Amino acid sequence: MGLSLATAEKWVERWELQQQRYAVDREDRFTVIADVVEHVTAGRTDRPLIVDLGCGPGSLAARLVRRLPGADIVAVDRDPLLLELARTHHADAARYVDTVVGEDGWTQALALDRPLDAVVSTTALHYLSPDALHRVYQHLAALLWPGGVLVNGDHLPQDDAVLADVAACVGRRRAERQRAFAHEDWTSWWAAVAEDPELAELLAERRTRQPVTGTGCTARLSLSGHTRLLRQAGFGRAGAVWQYGDSHVVVAIR
Repeated sequence: MGLSLATAEKWVERWELQQQRYAVDREDRFTVIADVVEHVTAGRTDRPLIVDLGCGPGSLAARLVRRLPGADIVAVDRDPLLLELARTHHADAARYVDTVVGEDGWTQALALDRPLDAVVSTTALHYLSPDALHRVYQHLAALLWPGGVLVNGDHLPQDDAVLADVAACVGRRRAERQRAFAHEDWTSWWAAVAEDPELAELLAERRTRQPVTGTGCTARLSLSGHTRLLRQAGFGRAGAVWQYGDSHVVVAIR
């Protein structure tokens, strides 16, 4: 299923543009995540071990390795097409693992040789139900060294419905000013992918994959809901360190 570099570059570049529709100040959010990981690992190790959950085509992994060139990054996803784009376009950024976060044995599939320094994720964990998310947070707490960090960038609404609506409006207006909605959307990107014969085999494999165990979308789980689950799972501290609209970067320290 190997891809040409030119094909991978084309589709990753289009992915980067369409994702700007969905993540308010996406580049700033990536930068904040890298800031946190760099801060937590500074002075402790020159070779931090980092897991990137729901890595897609390697967007965050590629940025992290530029900031921390000595890092060992394990990038995880269940989508064979996005993983192959990552392996081809960002081959040196990470070791890529095809597994389903939250399913039995998923942590063993990571083949880690030491405790983790950091776990990162962007716009990926919301597909898990609250119960499944709690279990995943427990798994991650067990994998991190004391003082290790989980950093999650995602859209997390306010508990109050009126404030949640205001925050969503703030983010939407910001995206409009940045002309983010001029880019193709998620559906259009995948429709275009389906027309590329070089991706046909990967797309067919993607269609055979079963739904994720424990789905129940936590997209509307609030920031306080996430921090509560994190503390219950064994993280001593958890809270937001960056926000724009309903887009947050949440940090939890083991």
